[in-house]
Amino acid sequence: MFNKIIAASLVALCAGPAAAESLYKSGTYQALTSDLRVRHVGDMVTVLVYESASASSAADTSAGRTANAGVVLTGPVSSRAGAINSVNETDGRGRTQREGKVLAQLTTVIREILPSGDLVIAGEQLLEINNESQRIAVEGQIRPQDISDTNVVLSNRIANARIRYAGQGDLSDKQRPGWWQRLLTMFGI
Repeated sequence: MFNKIIAASLVALCAGPAAAESLYKSGTYQALTSDLRVRHVGDMVTVLVYESASASSAADTSAGRTANAGVVLTGPVSSRAGAINSVNETDGRGRTQREGKVLAQLTTVIREILPSGDLVIAGEQLLEINNESQRIAVEGQIRPQDISDTNVVLSNRIANARIRYAGQGDLSDKQRPGWWQRLLTMFGI
């Protein structure tokens, strides 16, 4: 029996070197004690969108002009007089005020890792309720250090941010003026 074990060992040694793969792979290794922050294209990052914007503009314009001209003709028998009077006044006022707030949370995907280490992200969310659809899309560039330990980044930390929020449906349609009102507005009526 002992001879059979030695013979099997000699055959294994003569067959060639044994190959083994390591559990460690330098390209994908992440220590068990490391955090779970994103590191690769395709990883997901949650964006907390909290945007508030308001703008106000007002204008007052007032202008006026008065011009007078007169002529008197005197002859031996009669005299004639004539006058021209012109008044031109303009008074215009306008005010614009806009306010908007968006509060949302959506998960984006890393599209690219830049040479600087910054991450290019993009994501979109569509919510449909009772024939109303709300779509929010976020794109931009973030720094890895701005990502929290819960894998969340605030929208005010996104460089070159493009945040689009749009709605469609019955309620949105009622908010727009009718085609005939838009036509009359084009002609200033």
